Amino acid sequence: MKEIGILSPIKSLADWSGTMSSNGWPHSEFVVSTPWLAEHLGDRELAILDGSWHLPPEKRDGAAEFLTAHIPGAQFFDIDRIADTARGLPHMLPADELFAATMVQMGIGNDTHVVVYDTKGLFSAPRVWWTLRVMGARRVSILDGGLPKWQAEGRPLEAGSPVARPARKFTVRRDAASIRDIDDVRGVLKSRAAQLVDARPAARFTGAEPEPRPGLTQGHIPGARNVPFNMLVNVDGTLKPEAELRAVLAAAGVDAAKPVVASC
Repeated sequence: MKEIGILSPIKSLADWSGTMSSNGWPHSEFVVSTPWLAEHLGDRELAILDGSWHLPPEKRDGAAEFLTAHIPGAQFFDIDRIADTARGLPHMLPADELFAATMVQMGIGNDTHVVVYDTKGLFSAPRVWWTLRVMGARRVSILDGGLPKWQAEGRPLEAGSPVARPARKFTVRRDAASIRDIDDVRGVLKSRAAQLVDARPAARFTGAEPEPRPGLTQGHIPGARNVPFNMLVNVDGTLKPEAELRAVLAAAGVDAAKPVVASC
């Protein structure tokens, strides 16, 4: 039985309610604004992770770019390394022991407030957010607009290796309800108990463009709906207002009030 790398159920847009974001609609603790992060830089209970990752054809190195410039106090979360690399598929969830050891080394405990960003605004940071939450981190947020918005506002950056944080104990508690494997997806296709949502660009969804990794079949899972991730964000990489998000989902035939299994 194989786990599918980036598949997870979401309840509804109602999960994203709480504090106000930079674009004016209410988010929950899952998203923080650049002004909020600037105000809390240096907080003992706050850890910042750069979760940047790039598709192979881009020939960009997230770790190298991190050393050139990152938000002060940030550490780099390498989704290629912090993973199960023995199964022949990219970005599979890591073994409990590897993840726990990595968190201890990074000084992140189960109750540490972790803020994740990436260099595109909103691209790979959600994958890191999901991984942390699946593995037992209780307080994880995404920086709305990521590094591009932070830089555009003239906020501070630093270069080089991060300063080590004091070690913290982390106990892995996998959230099985947030993971779907290939058999689960086959079950969803039969029962229609959830909606399948594919977040890739439309041309990859339809098979009009080849996959960026060699040897992968073009097209999509039968019955999946296409909601390209870039349709959900503004030009500055922040999430669109709630009404616009609902409109994008509705146009794709997705009911925001019903369960979703998402892939990319």
